[in-house]
Amino acid sequence: MATCLNCLQRNFPCNQGTGIYYNFSIKCGGPQISSSGIVYDRDNETLGPATYYVTDTMRWAVSNVGYFAESDNPQYESSTSSLITNTSDIRLFQTSRISASSLRYYGLGLENGNYTVILQFSVTAFQGSMRWNTLGIRLFDIYIQGNLVSKDFNIQKEAGGITFLAVQKGFKAKVSENYLEIHLFWAGKGTCCIPSQGTYGPSISAISVTPGNRM
Repeated sequence: MATCLNCLQRNFPCNQGTGIYYNFSIKCGGPQISSSGIVYDRDNETLGPATYYVTDTMRWAVSNVGYFAESDNPQYESSTSSLITNTSDIRLFQTSRISASSLRYYGLGLENGNYTVILQFSVTAFQGSMRWNTLGIRLFDIYIQGNLVSKDFNIQKEAGGITFLAVQKGFKAKVSENYLEIHLFWAGKGTCCIPSQGTYGPSISAISVTPGNRM
């Protein structure tokens, strides 16, 4: 465990200077799956209000900070069995990793160069239409390599207000020191308690990082 923690220290020393990987994909909050020729690693380790997880291969890591104080049984994963539209593989969106404040994913030991970062989301917390339990708003900021790439990101708005619709966002990133950081951060905006206490903060279903600038 100490070695894994060392990977997340300043400058991310694990595999630094070697660049042994050129991609990584994560099924946030769920088991490993293969989709469209991409293997998404599992991300269903139990996380708490101040925890981290590093894969055995030290290829990527995730850390969570924040406590859903309003909830009697805070959870940092969510799931749905509903049909997700706008995707050829609903499995990508049936689970999500959520956070009350700060959720970070790290690609470790990456070859230096340009990358395309694909983030996958879906609206599952706010169901139905024009009822009190659908009027919540989940807002969070997205940073990549420390740069703000989307402020007040609103999955519902991106989905045109449609529930259970897959949303994909693509970003370009440059790796120069063999690591890549994706940071989802709740800045206290949006609603907190619709349809239930603790419905706020970052939520993400899947991540795929590939070399080049293919958007």
